[in-house]
Amino acid sequence: MGHSGRVSSTNHITRQPVPPTDSVRVNAAVAAPKAADAATDRRVDTTFDKFHDRYSTRSLGLKTSPVRALFAVVNRPEVVSLAGGMPNIADLPLDVVSESLKELVDTRGTVAMQYGSGQGEPEMRKHICEVMAVEGLVADPDDVTVTCGSQQGLDLVTRIFCNPGDVIMAESPAYVGALNTFASYQTEVIHVDMDDSGLVPESLREKATAARQDGKSVKFLYTVPNHSNPSGISQSTERRREILAVADELDLLVVEDNPYGLLNLDGDPLPTLKSMDPDNVVYLGSFSKTFAPGFRIGWVLSPSFVRDKLVLAQESATLCPPVFSQFAVSSYLAHWDWRAQVDSFINMYRIRRDTMLSSLAETMPEGTTWSHPSGGFFVWLTIPGAIDSAAMLPRAVTKLVAYTPGTAFYADGRGQRNIRLSFCYPTPERIKVGVERLAGVMREELEIVETFGLADCTAGAITLNLPDAATVTGIIFNAKKTDASANAMTLDGDGSQTIDGGTTASTTVQYTSITVQSDGSNWHVI
Repeated sequence: MGHSGRVSSTNHITRQPVPPTDSVRVNAAVAAPKAADAATDRRVDTTFDKFHDRYSTRSLGLKTSPVRALFAVVNRPEVVSLAGGMPNIADLPLDVVSESLKELVDTRGTVAMQYGSGQGEPEMRKHICEVMAVEGLVADPDDVTVTCGSQQGLDLVTRIFCNPGDVIMAESPAYVGALNTFASYQTEVIHVDMDDSGLVPESLREKATAARQDGKSVKFLYTVPNHSNPSGISQSTERRREILAVADELDLLVVEDNPYGLLNLDGDPLPTLKSMDPDNVVYLGSFSKTFAPGFRIGWVLSPSFVRDKLVLAQESATLCPPVFSQFAVSSYLAHWDWRAQVDSFINMYRIRRDTMLSSLAETMPEGTTWSHPSGGFFVWLTIPGAIDSAAMLPRAVTKLVAYTPGTAFYADGRGQRNIRLSFCYPTPERIKVGVERLAGVMREELEIVETFGLADCTAGAITLNLPDAATVTGIIFNAKKTDASANAMTLDGDGSQTIDGGTTASTTVQYTSITVQSDGSNWHVI
């Protein structure tokens, strides 16, 4: 008999003790809890997953991508989604693709639908080298490993290089898919500062050196030098030389992720890091942005010893990359003017980017800033005041616009005041509507901030002046009591905490909701 699909016994319910985290503790000088109450610091969670206590510690690093989690909502036709990074493939010659696939099945179907090489089909690797040559990257097909999208390539590279606790240097902000991969292998991510020219070499030197002085193993630098996801920033040619010089000085491997290199909307592609330093750079590429993501074909170009490890890792993971997709992409590249198709994509994305930038200039509240990408898919927004982009998202969706909160792109919890906007998929008309809706939501949030007298919580020390008790939601900051004679302050968020009157202390936790009780005394906020 088949199973009914329902839980029939409480034996399937696991109650798992969850230890307290630092984010819900208060300094002993503040809380002064009694020893007898220590047991109350632990809570018991209930889960219907009977395997809950059997999962590996590595699986605890797996989490839902904020971008993927939004799909169910933003696919509603009335919602303008500026969140996802889906390419617009409506301009593809679908008739040509259809004919190519039919011919493939008719003439080579038994080969294309069979197992293949763990490294990838020779024909596919040859075409990949032809594509990389457009960016000035000369490569041997024997050094290419085909993967199931560049995302799997990054997974394999992390798998063969990293042990739990190893350090990966990454941009600030960094691609959310990369951060999730790094977390799944239990690595530590240290973010390197960025400016308008890209990753800052001196920051890389200082932070990597400091990590090594602390006894940590720094394995590689991960970077998206062209039209970075999410910031849209591209590294200048001179900056690339400086980064490679620092990496050489530190004997640090560089992993270059380049999905947007051919989508330069304002000029010719910049030289890849791999072309500038072939021996110390592992290069990731993809057809998802220049052809179609559904075929899931990417690749890794690496030195031969690294390639051998990658092939072994590939074979243990999937036996071989998808053979039919390799034949299909190869056929497209061989029988269609794919470079002209990329030019068509560039023209289309340029219009959409320009529409977004002009709409932002026309509608955004004063104090809002954003990047001006020369290519790729994304604009990076910095919002004014004490607004938290993640807390604001549900209210934005009710106003029928969606975006990706900046916190998704940091491993250390930053990004509350940032938003990633995508211009690749919506039409120009929808982009205008979406930006207008977002601007309206932000103005409403700013009005709340002004009503409760909150200033920019990231700009340094500020003061709350609230004559009466008040509750503010969607605001994130750290609070510090500086006047021992003032009344108590209660913080409600990830746990209720009270700084008692007569005590001076500070919390180290950020909250999504705060209640301030005051008779006119000032609270110092940092």
